[in-house]
Amino acid sequence: MPFYSFPQQGATTRKPGKQFHHEVIDQPYMAPASGQHTNSLRIKSAGFTMVQVNVDAYGQNIPGDAANEPSMTIDPQDPRHIVIGWRQFDNVYSNFRQSGYGYSTDGGQTWTFPGSINPGVFGSDPVLDCDTSGNFYYNGLTVAGGSYLCHVFKSENGGSAWSAGVEAHGGDKQWMIIDRSGGTGTGNVYSDWNEYFSSCPPGAFIRSTDDGASFGDCSELPGNPYWGTMAIGNDGEVYITGWSDVYGIIVLKSTSAQHADSIPDWNLSVPDLDGQPAYGELVNPQGLAGQINISIDRSGGSARGNVYLLSTVLRFSNSDSADVMFTRSTDGGMTWNPPVKVNDDQGSGSYHWFGTMSVAPNGRIDATWLDTRDSPPGSLLSALYYSYSIDQGTSWSANQKLSVLFDSRIGWPQQAKMGDYVSMISDNEKACLAWANTLNYEEDVYFTTITPFATGIADKQAENSGIHISSYPCPFNDHTTINYDLPEGNFVSLSLMDICGREIKSIVSGYQCKGNHQINLSGSGIPRGYYFIKIVSGMNSSTIGTARID
Repeated sequence: MPFYSFPQQGATTRKPGKQFHHEVIDQPYMAPASGQHTNSLRIKSAGFTMVQVNVDAYGQNIPGDAANEPSMTIDPQDPRHIVIGWRQFDNVYSNFRQSGYGYSTDGGQTWTFPGSINPGVFGSDPVLDCDTSGNFYYNGLTVAGGSYLCHVFKSENGGSAWSAGVEAHGGDKQWMIIDRSGGTGTGNVYSDWNEYFSSCPPGAFIRSTDDGASFGDCSELPGNPYWGTMAIGNDGEVYITGWSDVYGIIVLKSTSAQHADSIPDWNLSVPDLDGQPAYGELVNPQGLAGQINISIDRSGGSARGNVYLLSTVLRFSNSDSADVMFTRSTDGGMTWNPPVKVNDDQGSGSYHWFGTMSVAPNGRIDATWLDTRDSPPGSLLSALYYSYSIDQGTSWSANQKLSVLFDSRIGWPQQAKMGDYVSMISDNEKACLAWANTLNYEEDVYFTTITPFATGIADKQAENSGIHISSYPCPFNDHTTINYDLPEGNFVSLSLMDICGREIKSIVSGYQCKGNHQINLSGSGIPRGYYFIKIVSGMNSSTIGTARID
């Protein structure tokens, strides 16, 4: 039987409205504009890199096009192989979009953009995933005879070539995920979409149990969720989240969908994010402020199997423009903890949109979003922000601004939006983000890596302090060696700090002479997690990040 848990009573909902968020062909295809290609934007700073993906054969920016709404997948056997799909507009003077894609064979340092999977054919809402053998799958939405249809394309060679595609019914907005749990359903391909725009109403869910060669019949989903993502549990269970016009934000769970001979049944719960998805906000007028993200903890220990939910929402309890909210379930989605706000600024006048989450194998939760808190008065500019949690989302690191400000409202391809979502995948050392921005004064897709313990943590005095500090190995297990140079003799305080700035261990406290020093820090007694190593000498200080791993 389904189980139900409901948010606090008394919350007033503001329904998004089922008429929103549907794809239509309303302008014809327009060929690319001619013009001189320019240098693509590439940025590298402490703990942060950014490389443009939609580039020509020489790695240069293509003038007059647009690219947004990226979805990314990484080969689990060889993480150097990455594919990103996006909505490709060959000419910004038409909003006719196609299923654009690019691939990398060197971990995202360089990218090849062959064009669109079906050139000249309407394609939108890309969702990508990968199976355990390293095959890539691209689920794209098209329109035929007034109906929304999805096709799933498959690449067995790292994304350089794709199959003709398999019809997978579908509708707007669809999502897709592939089972890599190692259990009975490994290799199954699952997809769901908005029942209001279904090609097989009232069906809104479909699966393939033969590695994407064919798809079965459509089936219904309780609550009719939309504007949400999917996840696979450690035992092959299927999770779906989204907004329901009946219940609000819901999570569906099926333990039977993985079995090919079963009819999927679903349990439904109603987590509390103190809000609802936002649509039509000023920063993205014809699009969402973000999807509802669901992820599963795959680490060891007591956190394994936790279900995490994160989304940009319009708050019920205040009038904030949009906050990034998080909640978790420790019992497989049956009950949910009270919501936690991830963005740490005060007030209610800023947008925190495109909130996105991924969970690393070691349990670290990464979150990014676009943020207008630094926008000058009278403007509406956004920057990429980041935070992470190493305690299952109970607390979050200080928010870090990663990019410079940009205007999300330029470069529109006759459609006032920058898409509806971005995509992020985490490993133990970093978060990989595929996102769109207008830093090049047009909408482009970028691949970004974010190193949690090296991003934005340097003390402001470090640049001119003359104290140079490093540690190796980083991350460390048994020990790490800390090296630092003192410009003059002085009293020195060298400490290990947690992400909240609390001293965990005093390493050095006393006078030291000018010159180079080496200290061995043992990992014994230091729990797994992320830390800062901070040195203070007189009026000077410097800070670096490190991590203790098992």
